[in-house]
Amino acid sequence: MTQQNVEALVEKVVRQVVDSLIKPPAENQKLIPIGISARHLHISQEHLEVLFGAGYHLTKWKDLNQPGEFAANETVTVVGPKRRLFESVRILGPTRPFTQVEMSFTDGIYLGIDLPYRLSGNIKQSAPVILIGPKGILELKEGAIRAARHIHVNPQDAQRLGITDGQKVSVKTSGPLSITINEVIVRVKAGLNLEMHLDTDEANAAGLHLGEKFGTLV
Repeated sequence: MTQQNVEALVEKVVRQVVDSLIKPPAENQKLIPIGISARHLHISQEHLEVLFGAGYHLTKWKDLNQPGEFAANETVTVVGPKRRLFESVRILGPTRPFTQVEMSFTDGIYLGIDLPYRLSGNIKQSAPVILIGPKGILELKEGAIRAARHIHVNPQDAQRLGITDGQKVSVKTSGPLSITINEVIVRVKAGLNLEMHLDTDEANAAGLHLGEKFGTLV
């Protein structure tokens, strides 16, 4: 082998090493951050004023991962038909055209509410619930759900991952209690940050509190 061939071989090996450091392996290109959604609610301006007083506006506690969304300082008490309750359930802002309470299956059992499994926003004929704020009480005939597992994704990441809006996919979690979560609904919208949302029951089953919160599209 000539000196020129040796140098060419060395350069090739060096390029491969550099590429392996810069470019993530194929499986990492399918990584999806996971967000764990504890019980919370979204609220309309009308209902906010019932609970907190006329002309009231949400105040920001901290920003959430999705642009423009935030956890508010304001919390309410959620009451079920068994007179059991959860205090200090946080409101997420900004206000929406409708009020929706999202809880886990375990939360529903404790409160005595049969929570329908729905995509966020689909509250028609969902479960009734009572909300108590510092200025008033709100008896909702519908609005309580168990939110369906889903992935928020922008069009660019959707194309990279090979997924489309409304598609149902499977995601394998990482860690010692790794599980494969099926029927995860893809929600594509411009400006979103890539993130899968699970409720606390799902996250606990996967042991996500024990390590990094990532899943791999399978």
